[in-house]
Amino acid sequence: MTSQKIKNILEGLENMYPDANCELVHNSPYELLIATMLSAQCTDVRVNIVTKELFKEYNTAEKMIKLDNKQLEEYIKTCGLYKSKAKNILLTSNILVDEFNGVVPKDKSILETFPGVGRKTANVVVSNAFGVPALAVDTHVFRVANRLGISKGKTPNEVEEELMKKIPKKYWIKVHHQIIWHGRRCCIARNPKCDDCNLKSYCSYYKTL
Repeated sequence: MTSQKIKNILEGLENMYPDANCELVHNSPYELLIATMLSAQCTDVRVNIVTKELFKEYNTAEKMIKLDNKQLEEYIKTCGLYKSKAKNILLTSNILVDEFNGVVPKDKSILETFPGVGRKTANVVVSNAFGVPALAVDTHVFRVANRLGISKGKTPNEVEEELMKKIPKKYWIKVHHQIIWHGRRCCIARNPKCDDCNLKSYCSYYKTL
C-alpha cells in the first residue's frame, strides 16, 4: 500500500471519527490498567458497568488488595474469565504496592511483566494514561488493518509492527481509537457495512466483493 493511500485512509478516519477516544471509563492510570485487564474477551460497555461499582470503593492498588479473590470475583463475574482476571488484578495490585508505591509505571516493558498484562494492555495504558505513542492491536484493529490492506500480519504483533512502520508516529494514539471505532461501527466482523464506508475505494477487502 502506497504512502498516499495511507494518507487518504488517515484523512478518511479523521473525517468519520474526529472525536474518537478510549471508551473505557477511567479517572487514573490505575483505573485504566484494571479496566483494560477486564476488557479481554469482554465489551467496553460491560466493563464500564462493572468498574462503575468496583471503583466506588477500590480505585487504587492499595484499596484493591483489601479484597480477596472471592470478593473481587463477585464484582467482576459478568466480565468473563473472571477467576483468572481477579487473580491477576490482585497479583498486579500487590506488585504495584510493594515495588512501585502504588503508582502505575510509564514503562511499557515493565507493565508487560505484570500478571495478566500483555503487549496490548501495556500499549493501551501508556498511550492513553501517559501520552506515549503506541498502537494497541485488539480484535478490531487486527480485522480492519487486514481488510483495508494496511497490514497482512497473521498475529497481533505482526500487525502492530506493520502499522508502526506505515503510519507516522504522531498519529498512533488517535488512529488506534479511530480504527477501533470504525471496527465497532462500520467494519464489523460479520456483514461489514461496506456500502456506507468512505474508505471502500482504498479497501482491499471491498475489492474482492
